[in-house]
Amino acid sequence: MSEGISQPDQPQPLEAHAGDKDLFSKFDDIIALREGLLSQGREDPFNLVMEKVLSPTRAICNGRETILLGTYNYMGMTFDPDVVEAGKQALADFGTGTTGSRVLNGTYQGHKECEEALREFYEMDHAMVFSTGYQANLGIISTIAGKGDYIILDIDSHASIWDGCAMGQAEVVPFKHNDIEAMEKRLKRIPEGAGKLVVLEGVYSMLGDIAPLKEMVAIAKKYGAMVLVDEAHSMGFIGENGRGVVEDAGVIDDVDFIIGTFSKSVGTVGGFCVSNHPKFEIMRLVCRPYVFTASLPPSVVATAATSIRKLMHGSNKRAHLWENSKNLHAGLRDLGFKLGTEEPQSAIIAVIMPDLEKGAHMWEALIRNGLYVNLARPPATPAGMTLLRCSLCAEHSEEEVGQILEIFEKSGKETGII
Repeated sequence: MSEGISQPDQPQPLEAHAGDKDLFSKFDDIIALREGLLSQGREDPFNLVMEKVLSPTRAICNGRETILLGTYNYMGMTFDPDVVEAGKQALADFGTGTTGSRVLNGTYQGHKECEEALREFYEMDHAMVFSTGYQANLGIISTIAGKGDYIILDIDSHASIWDGCAMGQAEVVPFKHNDIEAMEKRLKRIPEGAGKLVVLEGVYSMLGDIAPLKEMVAIAKKYGAMVLVDEAHSMGFIGENGRGVVEDAGVIDDVDFIIGTFSKSVGTVGGFCVSNHPKFEIMRLVCRPYVFTASLPPSVVATAATSIRKLMHGSNKRAHLWENSKNLHAGLRDLGFKLGTEEPQSAIIAVIMPDLEKGAHMWEALIRNGLYVNLARPPATPAGMTLLRCSLCAEHSEEEVGQILEIFEKSGKETGII
């Protein structure tokens, strides 16, 4: 640097004060919990790496060939040849991404075709595709229920539902999980003439139990509330045509909004809302998570549209998945494991652990013996439970279900759980 040329003053680091609050301190309990688990030399249950995915039901995980029982790939569409080919073709024809939101430059022909597939699948007038299922709940709930409105929801609702409530700033009125009487009591207390939205889930993702939608939707309508049902964990599987618990319960024509995701049965990523409400299309201009988010890449919407159309004819897969669920539930119960439901209600089977430490020990034994499941812990789980959450796939063979039970038995005895 030449002498004589003045340089601008360089910014000096701010001096830390002893009393300054560390913004990460709120996470200290979770940090300590994680460090405590890892200090025992165990594998990290929340940082599993799949080095190679072999099929919808198997992968190389941490260097071992592993049966996958925790992927939500309910209908096994991730390796369907037609779905994969559609993605390849869209990638070649339209490139890697849209680089824009849906309302500007981010709507391609594939997005319209994907929405058309959803309208056909549900036989509804309107369909709106989001970049994730989380954003679908965040956007729809926060937009239709705002200040002065009331949202009545199950206490065990998904985080995206709670976040949608917070973003919209509506009054939130929770009720005890799947409690019909508690829901009606809450509705009775809401001021007459107020805007009311009841939010329910078809299948609750932690225990795999279903909502009594027939009764709940009838009560919601009795008190003049609109109804939104999140069918993330039932779309494609439950119901004669795979439209979810709303179809199975016979209330699909009575609900106002159905939210879903592409990251479960559809086998890719994205979210959606379908509705028959005559004013629904205005949501494309007023829903912030839709307006201000880049749209899904062409390859993703192409795979989603192809998968959705194939799921319309997936009755054989649905039947096989039900058999898998029944067989695994009965087998685990007979081995002595405590399960989240008395009978299988969905493709999710939750195995209840005594506590987090024993749950982590059991998870590690399962992965070491060649089986991957989800370790779910508080506060994500209801009633402070630790769960080993199993999500079955229509591509699991009868033989694989037998192998899964053998691994559970071996691991349960190794850890003293059974």
